[in-house]
Amino acid sequence: MPEQLVMGNEAIAFGAIKAGVKMVAGYPGTPSTEVLETIAKNNNGNIHVEWSINEKAALEVGAGAAYAGARTLVTMKQVGLNVASDPLMSLNYVGVKGGMVILVADDPGPISSQTEQDTRHYAKFAKMMVFDPSSPKEAYEMIQDAFEYSEKYGEPVFMRPTTRICHGYQTIELSNEIEERTVEGFVKDSDRWVIFPKLSYNNHIKLEKKLVEISEDLNTYRFNTVTGRGTKGIITSGVSYEYVKEVVGDREDIKVFKVATANPFPEKLALEFLEGLDAVLAVEELDPVLEREITYVCGKYNVNAKVYGKLTGHVVNAGELSADKAAESIALFLGEENKFAADETSAVGAPELPARPPVLCPGCPHRASFYAVKLAMKGKKTRYCGDIGCYTLGNAMPLDMVDTCLCMGAGLTMAQGFAHAEPDVYSFGFIGDSTFFASGMTGVVNAVYNQANITIVLLDNSTTAMTGHQPHPGTGRTMMGDVVNCVDPEMILKGMGVKTVVTADPLDLENAVEVVKKTAEKKGVKAIIFKSPCIAVSKPAQREVIDEDKCINCKKCIKELGCPAIVLKDGKAFIEKSMCFGCSVCETVCPVQAISKAGGDK
Repeated sequence: MPEQLVMGNEAIAFGAIKAGVKMVAGYPGTPSTEVLETIAKNNNGNIHVEWSINEKAALEVGAGAAYAGARTLVTMKQVGLNVASDPLMSLNYVGVKGGMVILVADDPGPISSQTEQDTRHYAKFAKMMVFDPSSPKEAYEMIQDAFEYSEKYGEPVFMRPTTRICHGYQTIELSNEIEERTVEGFVKDSDRWVIFPKLSYNNHIKLEKKLVEISEDLNTYRFNTVTGRGTKGIITSGVSYEYVKEVVGDREDIKVFKVATANPFPEKLALEFLEGLDAVLAVEELDPVLEREITYVCGKYNVNAKVYGKLTGHVVNAGELSADKAAESIALFLGEENKFAADETSAVGAPELPARPPVLCPGCPHRASFYAVKLAMKGKKTRYCGDIGCYTLGNAMPLDMVDTCLCMGAGLTMAQGFAHAEPDVYSFGFIGDSTFFASGMTGVVNAVYNQANITIVLLDNSTTAMTGHQPHPGTGRTMMGDVVNCVDPEMILKGMGVKTVVTADPLDLENAVEVVKKTAEKKGVKAIIFKSPCIAVSKPAQREVIDEDKCINCKKCIKELGCPAIVLKDGKAFIEKSMCFGCSVCETVCPVQAISKAGGDK
């Protein structure tokens, strides 16, 4: 196959296909999503691919397939690993039969996440191998190695690409060959597969011995390398290695230790790196994992080398690294002038980019849903608990309708906490349809069982919009291309014991406001399903226009809704045709009926 320019996530997907993966399960989350999607698009029919309802389910589905001997890939982002941590912590004690790679994409920045957590800590906590690619090409090859190591030691392994690896591009020569593997099938053995305390104890002992063996093996792993010579060295990994090489170039007077496997740490190779050094700089994203490992090795083997990094203030301890930031750290470490900063191609000294805060799309039904609740509850003491999804953007002015946002599913349960602590306050919990299936249903049962006085607002736009419109149980289709029965949130809510469940169209604003007013006054757990498709999936036929003769320049359409399509032009409200999708909410807001579809372009 000729060389192709591919995204890092695509490279990982093609590497998994080449390795003979048979089962792929995951939950969408930036920056990991394209891995599973690429496998689905290039599936020859021999791979089962699914978007599971959440990361815990994905990991457990993958574990079952791996127990049967199938090569399995489970994909998620770093916060998704928190959801999967329950089965994860037991899985390495039990082990696997078929190779199992758990791909967790970390998001330094964070660019699109709640946290900047570092998956390498989970690897150490769960006593698992972790592979950290430094480029898309390396990721393509490394995931194939990861399956091999997993099967060699009978343990699941992590692969931890970060955002710039996931979404970076590189020209790679892809192979058409697929490693043909037979799935042997599950062999009943309670002493191996059923985790009891005694088994856990015995397996823990075996696992600790195995980690020592793996560490020895990884000393000669091809992507763990030491280059250069001199008295100063840099330890690095992942995309940070590329930044270091960009700064250091071909200099031979600086040793560079690239660590592709942070856990178990390759101690013997680290000692080879430390030989003759009097100082080491750790350049890494996100946490000082390598810095602490090399400090430990220095202490264990009485190596008199000073270690610098995040803990000493030589490297930034939050956010993404870059070549510029690496150059500053390396110059400080070496006591040299930062020549990189003077480079005309460097971003140092360039003007800052204009701020572009994320906003709800023009025509997004969530804007109408929030606005309806805002109008209905005006003047009443109310708590609005948000959740993870496009609708988190309901916190932006002028809507200002998200008081809290913690993690997926927390909107419904946090609303219960407010209701119990402040019984005189109205408590609303907002949640999207995909998030409802992923982690919202438990909160509903908890609310019904514990008699919480809350209003659930389920924002059903019939897709997983925030991560790229992936299907979910409510869409009626799967990643295998099958058309299946839709799972109906209304039936689920009623089945869980929610007595009042009302469905409304948020774009019918007047009715939506009345629905909220009536429903919120009922006691106990009640639910409103605002059902309207995502504007990126289903667009109305006509756009809105403003009649300049009728417009009184009150700017209510701008001040109330904050729709990006409505702007000021020559001091008056104006609707940008290229952005408007004709949701008609602004028609309802205008006090003088100056906005309509009359004459609007189709």
